[in-house]
Amino acid sequence: MPATDAARSAALARPIALIGPMAVGKSAIGQQLAHQLGATFVDTDVVVVANHGSIAEIFASRGERAFRELEARAVARAVEDAQGTNTVISLGGGAVLDSGTQQLLERCTVVYLECDADTVAERIARNSGRPLLAGDAMERWKTLFATRRPVYERLADLVLDVRAGSVPDLAHRLVDALHGYTPGTTPDVSEPAGTKEVNK
Repeated sequence: MPATDAARSAALARPIALIGPMAVGKSAIGQQLAHQLGATFVDTDVVVVANHGSIAEIFASRGERAFRELEARAVARAVEDAQGTNTVISLGGGAVLDSGTQQLLERCTVVYLECDADTVAERIARNSGRPLLAGDAMERWKTLFATRRPVYERLADLVLDVRAGSVPDLAHRLVDALHGYTPGTTPDVSEPAGTKEVNK
């Protein structure tokens, strides 16, 4: 096997972590991506809820700090369990703020789902149960996104623009990008439209 192909195979034997703001579609795209790869899918928010109750209840009874600790543990367990596989892991929007999580993500291929406020407005309007978006949900979302965006961009190996396209189409684009991704190198194949590799 040529060295480049071997490196790409190794890249696909790493967990794939999806990061990005609330309501960007990490769960839906992650499930579809895992299906197309024949891989396991883990949503860390779902793990927290299954073990500790709803996120809204955790925020209300124990506060955001307690939730972040539970979230960080769920991410750590998911990344640890996924080593040597191409398990797809969806992280909550604020999970990347934890320094330990940032270090763990070095063991993954990190995909930032890039969007803007218009992309998520309808989804946020349909789902008002997000504790951090209480009040003027869209203004809160924009404020959180402005704070977190530099972290998403810094951690990303690949960036997927999700402003247009169905979930299956976006997942197909991401599969193509992953197959063309070799860690630590400049891609030698043209990237699919709307997907770009981040040179670190």
